[in-house]
Amino acid sequence: MSNEALLYRIQFISNGERYELYVKTLMQGSLFGFVEIGDFVWDTHTSVVLDPSHEKLKSEFAEVTKTYIPMHNVLRIDAVNKKGSAKITQLENKSDKVTQFPSPIYTPTKE
Repeated sequence: MSNEALLYRIQFISNGERYELYVKTLMQGSLFGFVEIGDFVWDTHTSVVLDPSHEKLKSEFAEVTKTYIPMHNVLRIDAVNKKGSAKITQLENKSDKVTQFPSPIYTPTKE
């Protein structure tokens, strides 16, 4: 498999949801602490049944050429041979929740 043919599946957490995307470009970002992904690969549906989370992802990343994901939000990166369907799933277990980092150490008071 040549480097040009590599396809990556990246799983990461954002806003309490687990994202799974397929991309052709994945590298350490020029911003410290971020993973840069680009060249999104979308599944072309040949059936009548559409996955709403896949369509939500396509619209969310429609005009995006690259995005930067904080390293601490990345769950897994795989080099794969075949693309799958991109999806978003809700995190259900409290142990699966990831707190955004860094979080403020104080809470603002309203006066």
